[in-house]
Amino acid sequence: MFNDKRGVPNQLGERNIIAKNTSLVGDISSDGDFRVDGKIEGTIKTSGRVVIGKEGIVTGTINCVNADIEGTFSGKLIVDEILSLKDSAIISGEVTLGKLSVEPGATFNATCVMKGSVKVMQNGEQETKKTA
Repeated sequence: MFNDKRGVPNQLGERNIIAKNTSLVGDISSDGDFRVDGKIEGTIKTSGRVVIGKEGIVTGTINCVNADIEGTFSGKLIVDEILSLKDSAIISGEVTLGKLSVEPGATFNATCVMKGSVKVMQNGEQETKKTA
């Protein structure tokens, strides 16, 4: 009669929102996605997606699977898969990523390391993958 959902994982995923006019100082860790429309100073670590809205500002470290940035980020950014920068994005600091998508108008002033661009072969030589 009643559906017992205890022990069943949430298949829709969890979403965490830092709303406009909200400031947070500290470290955040979660398995869910994040959307930042306010201001964060600290570390965000997630196995999901991080979205920084147009008015969002993050200073510190982000470690995530995917990121979409429309606002401002300064610090160390580690994205396992795809970093997508919208035309209003402003990025500065250190960036490590799998793939990069940049719209015209975005500001990207960062040192950038793209993972997966160099493959070490068994004999110790390096093989460069062509990405374009």
